[in-house]
Amino acid sequence: MPEWASGSLDIRRAALGLLARREHSRVELLRKLLRRFPERLALIKEELGVLSQEGLQSDSRLAEVYVRSRAEQGRGSEKIWAELRKKGVGDEEITAALLKCDVNWLENLDRVSSRRFGSSSPKSITERAKRSRFFRQRGFSYDEIGTLF
Repeated sequence: MPEWASGSLDIRRAALGLLARREHSRVELLRKLLRRFPERLALIKEELGVLSQEGLQSDSRLAEVYVRSRAEQGRGSEKIWAELRKKGVGDEEITAALLKCDVNWLENLDRVSSRRFGSSSPKSITERAKRSRFFRQRGFSYDEIGTLF
């Protein structure tokens, strides 16, 4: 077997091993595979293209799964957007995933609020500011937070 073929097979095995554990973006896979095979950039890019064509790696699928998962954990759309961008997912894929998952962010915010603060409303401006900061850190927009109060 030629050296390039065995190298390609090693890269494929490593990529499939990573994808078997969880979804990865193309950029994440590229970074991880480059750490393992630093001198084989061209082979890695070629294999990532093959994996995408075969449907084994998809940034769109990663974005959809990630949006659902993080929304169930009580995260807002802005935080989810930033996390997916950090993973190297494109804006189009993120937008499509946010629309496709059809999460009601106000209901999500209300659920987070009830879990964290109970059914009581803030008694002072200081308490309201504290809650607003908490919700912003969770990734909810100012408009959503304003609607809650």
